[in-house]
Amino acid sequence: MESFVHKLKNLDAYPKINEDFYSRTFSGGIITLVSSLAMLLLFFSEFRLYLHTVNETKLLVDTSRGETLRLFFILKMQFDVTFPAIPCSFLSLDAVDISGEQHLDIRHDIFKKRIDASGNEIEVRKDVIGAPKIEKPLQRHGGRLEHNEKYCGSCYGAEKSDDDCCNTCEDVHEAYRRKGWALTNVDLIDQCKREGFIEKIKSEEGEGCHIYGSLEVNKVAGNFHISPGKSFHQSNINIHDLLASPIDKYNISHKINKLTFGDYFPGLVNPLDGVQWTHERPYGMYQYFIKVVPTIYTNTRGYTIQSNQYSVTEHLRGSELIHSDSLAGVFFFYDFSPIKVTYKEEHISFLHFLTNICAVIGGVFAVAGIVDSFIYHGQKRLKKQM
Repeated sequence: MESFVHKLKNLDAYPKINEDFYSRTFSGGIITLVSSLAMLLLFFSEFRLYLHTVNETKLLVDTSRGETLRLFFILKMQFDVTFPAIPCSFLSLDAVDISGEQHLDIRHDIFKKRIDASGNEIEVRKDVIGAPKIEKPLQRHGGRLEHNEKYCGSCYGAEKSDDDCCNTCEDVHEAYRRKGWALTNVDLIDQCKREGFIEKIKSEEGEGCHIYGSLEVNKVAGNFHISPGKSFHQSNINIHDLLASPIDKYNISHKINKLTFGDYFPGLVNPLDGVQWTHERPYGMYQYFIKVVPTIYTNTRGYTIQSNQYSVTEHLRGSELIHSDSLAGVFFFYDFSPIKVTYKEEHISFLHFLTNICAVIGGVFAVAGIVDSFIYHGQKRLKKQM
């Protein structure tokens, strides 16, 4: 047993020196104090890095298909914010994509707020134009009932069959849009006159509009746009029924408070949030070309968020560059990148943390020993020469 203990003593890589042979110096004490502080600071620095997460980023080919993307947008239109010079009754929202799917004059989950010239809110409502349904619209039979028939308003030539009725101004608009006709003489429509449609439009002059809501679009390239007038389809072209008015009549000054493609995740930056656009000649077609990049974010607990990032390029087509069949308004053209980005939050491993701590302590101790030895022998040689 004693021989075994003796062999272990011979393996000691740290032989002890008798304290009688120590020579402590003032410079050595200062170096020890400084090196200890350096070790302490570096230890806390490594400890902070260990507590914080690091993001591992990868680029992959997006092989998903047939998904539906939730597109959230909030365009807060307030005086100098968004469309401060266009009333809510004039604005409509359309969405189309390259697959051929079209949604004209979207109203589901779309809300509008009327604002006055000072930016104060006047009214909050879902997207509706016109007044409540009148009880006795103009009859197609000279304004009187025949054989106890129910009231049935005329569609002014836009009826698909003899049984079609247009009892409101909006019904007449819809019938004309289904036919691909532009309804320009609203003052000649009895339903619109009785609902006070013209007076309502005139009463909103000088107002602005705040529009917000959400859309669901297919995961293919497409666009959605907010523009004056109501859309209808004619000869495979989308036309607005306010094209009879000069295109430079509509001031499209606007500000986008928020535009997101999907849910928020830490570190997400949307380049169009807070963008404001005004111009000396604020008329024409303002276009945003957006490249959407699918993104998957995973935190340290394994919770995954599937969202999107995007980049954007802006372009203005002034009224002098717009053809007669073009529209004034704000257009968002989006396309999807074939590359998918994945962010994964991770902690530094505990073994890596211990390795760094050992490197810090050993490195500082070795450097401090070299400096102390240099100072000690330098002082000793200087005293000898003196």
